[in-house]
Amino acid sequence: MSRRCDFCLRGPTKMTTRSHSNIASRRWVFINLQPKTIDGKGVKICTRCLKTQAKKMSAKS
Repeated sequence: MSRRCDFCLRGPTKMTTRSHSNIASRRWVFINLQPKTIDGKGVKICTRCLKTQAKKMSAKS
């Protein structure tokens, strides 16, 4: 399963968590993907793009 947005192609990023002793541990931060149907086609879209699409749709009206 792809963890990328079908619109902006944004994907997971690496992040460093720090313990109390300042030891770095690498971990992945995943974006908030939502399965949606747009124009009769199933896509995975991040919430940032979903919000932008909603703005574009309301501006057309």
